[in-house]
Amino acid sequence: MGEALSAPVSHGGWPAARDGASVFAALDLGTNNCRLLVATPATRGFRIIDSFSRIVRLGEGMGESGRLGEAAMERAIGALSVCADKIARHAGARVRAVATQACRSATNGAEFVARVAARTGIHLSIIAPLEEAQLSVAGCLDLLDRNMRAALVLDVGGGSTELSWIDLTAPGLTVEPRRLAHWRLPISAWLSAPIGVVTLAERFPQGVGSDMAGYRLMVDAVKAKLANFSRAQSFRAIFDAGEAHMVGTSGAITSLAGLHLGLSRYDRARVDGLWMSRGECEGIAERLVGLTVPERAALPCIGPDRADLVLAGAAILQAVQELWPCDRVRVADRGLREGLLLSLMSDQRRGRARRRRGGVASRRA
Repeated sequence: MGEALSAPVSHGGWPAARDGASVFAALDLGTNNCRLLVATPATRGFRIIDSFSRIVRLGEGMGESGRLGEAAMERAIGALSVCADKIARHAGARVRAVATQACRSATNGAEFVARVAARTGIHLSIIAPLEEAQLSVAGCLDLLDRNMRAALVLDVGGGSTELSWIDLTAPGLTVEPRRLAHWRLPISAWLSAPIGVVTLAERFPQGVGSDMAGYRLMVDAVKAKLANFSRAQSFRAIFDAGEAHMVGTSGAITSLAGLHLGLSRYDRARVDGLWMSRGECEGIAERLVGLTVPERAALPCIGPDRADLVLAGAAILQAVQELWPCDRVRVADRGLREGLLLSLMSDQRRGRARRRRGGVASRRA
């Protein structure tokens, strides 16, 4: 997907879709973010022609109430209205819009989805954790090191964390990403834990991260949620032998990578695909520990929207690294939205193939 994710941009805008080209739109409403990608198929993967991202904190306060708050819902609807306008500019676009953990777990999640449809015209589908994990892995396929025997894809969200153990020796991974259905990926084991950067930060709000002891509380809380998972034990020997790596996808992890690179402003081209060692990841976390929220907000690749969440993301990453030690982590500024796009394109390709086969059968009859 190298071409897909590095489309040339000129004059401050996105490249226009070619005449007659199919247009696909993928919208991901998570616990923390609302994100949209609009793309057309390319030689390998897709070419982005429009995008949108806004932190909306839809899951704010859900840990106590179990419900989506009114202010949070209005923030999300405001962002979704922008997405609806962008999608409308691309007439005939094939659209899939999904919602994840916040809407899955909120007692008023279905009510909110109905309100979104009435207010914006966007029909959100609340997807199950397994499909969320599958789509995130599909979006990261090009970042897997095929010289390894296994990979662990870590998708850190606002309200949940998905872990997927991938068999890199599986023959299906040689298929070009746009031809591979997300539900056929060689995911040998997966886990969805109801803990993300928003829920973890809200659980430890008072001074967490002001010292290593407080940070350690967060790491251990995450490990307690993950430690009893046993269905991935067949991969243990591969990790112990140093024949596995991790892929980390989330805003928190990409922020850590930008900080590691010392970027004066976030640069996706330098962050996406970056390899970091476990020691480098822990070193960035140690640098953040002791900083106040305003001090974190002043760092170029964090900013005010992630200042109170980035250390929670580092804690989740470190917890997984301690439970599943490996030397290398590959940073992914991609995931669920890209997986949605590839899934839509794969569905279209299979539909065309079925119609062609049907036409041949009719002519033969």
